[in-house]
Amino acid sequence: MESPGKRVDIIPAKRRAMILEHLRASGAASIQELAEAIGGSPSTIRRDLEHLVETGHLERTHGGALLLPLRATFERETSVNAQLRRAQKLAIGAVAAQRLRPRDSVILESSSTVMEAARAAAPLGLPLTIVTNSLDIAQLSAGVASWRVIMPGGTIRPGSGLLAGEPGESFFKTVHADLCLTGTYAVTGGILTDASLEVAALKRAMVQSARRTILLVDSSKFGPPAFCTFCDLSAIEEVITDDGIRPEHLDALRALPTRVTVVPVEAPPLPVAAGRVA
Repeated sequence: MESPGKRVDIIPAKRRAMILEHLRASGAASIQELAEAIGGSPSTIRRDLEHLVETGHLERTHGGALLLPLRATFERETSVNAQLRRAQKLAIGAVAAQRLRPRDSVILESSSTVMEAARAAAPLGLPLTIVTNSLDIAQLSAGVASWRVIMPGGTIRPGSGLLAGEPGESFFKTVHADLCLTGTYAVTGGILTDASLEVAALKRAMVQSARRTILLVDSSKFGPPAFCTFCDLSAIEEVITDDGIRPEHLDALRALPTRVTVVPVEAPPLPVAAGRVA
């Protein structure tokens, strides 16, 4: 019989994100190591690993798993991506929300970090016009009485909850927003990239239609480029990132005229012993 896990309240997407974060730090791990570190029965961890292998995140090894390097066109599973670097995204989003001004028109791109900015801004009650290609951000925004919400149209990308393509791209050519909050798949030198041509094209249109653009990016995103460039850092007014950023990446940012804000992040709590995870 398997020994009890540590927690009962971890949703699958969060647990899978925890596995990826553990493997990011260690490179590889056995099923037993993951069960002890994350909290869960070995059978639960085994099923999570099988799912992450099927979706292209991992490679199975004898008795464990190995984190695969990201490929240029690889797109993370949306529900898992939302849980990755969760503390960092919350901290970055809270700071970004303070950049909003009453009666601003704001483009909110569909990244999970921008979603945290929207969540942090909602209780502030500012009168805003929100333009977003994210179904999730639109649903959240529709619940804020002082926000007017506009969606640009387009095709819903399977499993993502975001709109891309036409008529969204043409719509943004007619818009002159005060501010755009955007995320990115990767920051490499002076360029921002995305894994999808379609998504990159829409992000490019969003940035070009705003007077100011703020990049919300956690420290894990500094590295090799994804498939398609959508913006140069020269078009970004401010970069908000977390204090896990490597010194060489921070120095490179600060060599640019772009404003850089580094947000401190508290360490997440350790797993607490509880009942069995099925």
